[in-house]
Amino acid sequence: MVLTAALVLVSLFLTAYPYFTWDAYVTKQSNPINENHSKEELLTTLNELEFDHKMGKLSDTDYFHLKKQYEIQVGKIIRANEQKASHEHDNSLLEEVEREIEETIRKHKLTKRDGMK
Repeated sequence: MVLTAALVLVSLFLTAYPYFTWDAYVTKQSNPINENHSKEELLTTLNELEFDHKMGKLSDTDYFHLKKQYEIQVGKIIRANEQKASHEHDNSLLEEVEREIEETIRKHKLTKRDGMK
């Protein structure tokens, strides 16, 4: 009898222990939208949300709340991609302008040198 009670207590402890650790709390309290999601994953999720809402699986308030969260994340990703592309474009444009300036200076020096002879 005592052995059975001990076995039950140990199994209850081992079953319930993960729910009382800090890691479980942090995992359950984390933000459902991960910052590392790609734009495609978020857009797919938005489509699924819309489908679930049309099927009646999501209430209007839940749908609009979740939709707003995911749209904000997609907007952040799009803005970051645009800034990155703009920055890369600016660098290539700057390099091209610098090459043209160096070429103009080189031609000017050659013309000046030829004129002095």
